[in-house]
Amino acid sequence: MARFPRGSSAPHLIYSFFNSSTKSKRSSPHSPASALLLGNFHLRQFSSSAIRAKDDKEPWWKESMEHLRNIGISAHIDSGKTTLTERILYYTGRIHEIHEVRGRDGVGAKMDSMDLEREKGITIQSAATYCTWNGYQVNIIDTPGHVDFTIEVERALRVLDGAILVLCSVGGVQSQSITVDRQMRRYEVPRVAFINKLDRMGADPWKVLSQARAKLRHHSAAVQVPIGLEEDFQGLIDLVQMKAFYFRGSSGENVVAEDIPEDMAAFVEAKRRELIETVSDVDDKLADAFLADEPISASDLEEAIRRATIARKFIPVFMGSAFKNKGVQPLLNGVLNYLPCPIEVNNYALDQTKDEEKVMLGGNPEGPLVALAFKLEEGRFGQLTYLRIYEGVIRKGDFVVNINTGKRIKVPRLVRMHSDEMEDIQEAHAGQIVAVFGMDCASGDTFTDGSVKYTMTSMNVPEPVMSLAVQPVSKDSGGQFSKALNRFQREDPTFRVGLDPESGQTIISGMGELHLDIYVERIRREYKVDATVGKPRVNFRETITQRAEFDYLHKKQSGGQGQYGRVTGYVEPIPLGEGTKFEFENMIVGQAIPSNFIPAIEKGFKEAANSGSLIGHPVENLRIVLTDGASHAVDSSELAFKLAAIYAFRQLYTAAKPVILEPVMLVELKVPSEFQGTVAGDINKCVHSILSLTPHFFAFFLLPQVPLNNMFGYSTSLRSMTQVRQRFF
Repeated sequence: MARFPRGSSAPHLIYSFFNSSTKSKRSSPHSPASALLLGNFHLRQFSSSAIRAKDDKEPWWKESMEHLRNIGISAHIDSGKTTLTERILYYTGRIHEIHEVRGRDGVGAKMDSMDLEREKGITIQSAATYCTWNGYQVNIIDTPGHVDFTIEVERALRVLDGAILVLCSVGGVQSQSITVDRQMRRYEVPRVAFINKLDRMGADPWKVLSQARAKLRHHSAAVQVPIGLEEDFQGLIDLVQMKAFYFRGSSGENVVAEDIPEDMAAFVEAKRRELIETVSDVDDKLADAFLADEPISASDLEEAIRRATIARKFIPVFMGSAFKNKGVQPLLNGVLNYLPCPIEVNNYALDQTKDEEKVMLGGNPEGPLVALAFKLEEGRFGQLTYLRIYEGVIRKGDFVVNINTGKRIKVPRLVRMHSDEMEDIQEAHAGQIVAVFGMDCASGDTFTDGSVKYTMTSMNVPEPVMSLAVQPVSKDSGGQFSKALNRFQREDPTFRVGLDPESGQTIISGMGELHLDIYVERIRREYKVDATVGKPRVNFRETITQRAEFDYLHKKQSGGQGQYGRVTGYVEPIPLGEGTKFEFENMIVGQAIPSNFIPAIEKGFKEAANSGSLIGHPVENLRIVLTDGASHAVDSSELAFKLAAIYAFRQLYTAAKPVILEPVMLVELKVPSEFQGTVAGDINKCVHSILSLTPHFFAFFLLPQVPLNNMFGYSTSLRSMTQVRQRFF
């Protein structure tokens, strides 16, 4: 990376963030300092002695990294994530008008760029954007709230340094809130909580805070106190700065700081003491001051909250109403003050040359390039690959190496994403989230500059829980249909496609009904292919229950060489559990049937057993024994004996008393204890037997045997019964 030498007489330069109004002042992309970041910085000149002093203390790039935040916004569905993101973009100047989620004005929220998202009023795909606030650059990923799109949350949290957990002040801690919090714990993401919708009827932030402590096991406390609730919600009191903030203007853009109302002084003082006590439990420095009864300043408390939050020992709780434009700017300040920058998070790679030894990545832009492809998306110009850069710099035109495949790939185009809009850039550095066109890779691949062979750990991909049979209405559209399925499989690891070898049906599997319905609708809209969907065909089996004899003569004359073949023997069932589905045994003594015809007879019986006469499904667990037969010197042939075997099987099948075998699945469920009666009562309606029911802490394990034919749609029913809090194993 280009950099001025320290001993040079040329003026020393250091870069810092600039706001959107200074874009025209960017340095040339060919200047030495611009070899650094994305054109997001301007150059500020200092004296040589000042820079030399700075260089002696810390790396020259550290200041810029400290002014960078990568955050995600996650919550239960309809908690206000996308509305909150819309306000953040408005207050930071990224957009100039506020639009609502459901798009009543025909526009819709900026981060919901798909037509389906605006029609349904839900987020389907996670969307990335960036903004600048108080001299800091904030990269934001808005994630879906519906459990069917949980992979979007998984891969966003995998690459983020911090997160905002949004909670509804009326709904409180809901089922998907628990799932999202578990995902944040899995990827060790520091987070702040935001209790939204304080303007709604029934809002109770203190109840929600208690639920977070009880259900999510959060060590948390409020850093704000609301001034009024519901219709009387007017503003917020900051417990750190001890100031009251009101939000004036048509869109709440003017934040006015005033003194705390006298009638709330005692309550605020009690809540501040509770905040200090809670943070003191996990921060020794603040605890020493608190126990010594020393006065705790705003800066001391702020630093303690930051230390505890980054260490994931404390979660500060903010409040507000995104829809009513109140509380968003203080939340942004909280993101800057309390969530970590990229170099404050421990990211590890696995060194493939040293038996996957862990290597810590320090976020150094001067180090070797290490980047993770965490999301793929089919764009207007080809495959769009989202990258999180952990170390080094990536430039347009550079060659990078895909460690997972070993391929060397050129970077043809580098962009920053603002929802569905793109901004071309020349380069990006460690800590950034960018997108690249034209790179053939899979989700989870690691890219380097070739000097190291590091791979990043993969993300957790849940197994699909529901399947549908799908086929195009028109046979002529099969090519587009296959193209759509292949694309969606590459984009979404939880979307699986398979072909049932028996029924010939194309089976799509996903995380739920909505998940699969969305993809079927996208096939119709984006590829102009109408598809029919239905329940996958269950592969039943047939078998026989008793021994039956056969003696069949196949004889046919057609004016030339005829067909002649006689087979005699018996068929008997194989006991269940032996593991053998079909046996053929030749017990003929002598040459009643020449040995070269025996394989044709076996092939005939196998072919006949592929389709039983009861429901047309394969016949299993049978042994066929050939004891005698007859042949003709001229008319016998392999075809004749094969047909004789087929007709013999059809003749004897009824006498063997066939039955239908239904597939029965062993299902293991882990269900919260409060839903034990509901789930056990419901599953008793459609099961053969419940093998065990075992309590386990606040849940219980249920082990039933359920006919596969009764399992279609059961995951949806179970979610309804357990408020989406069940888990399949």
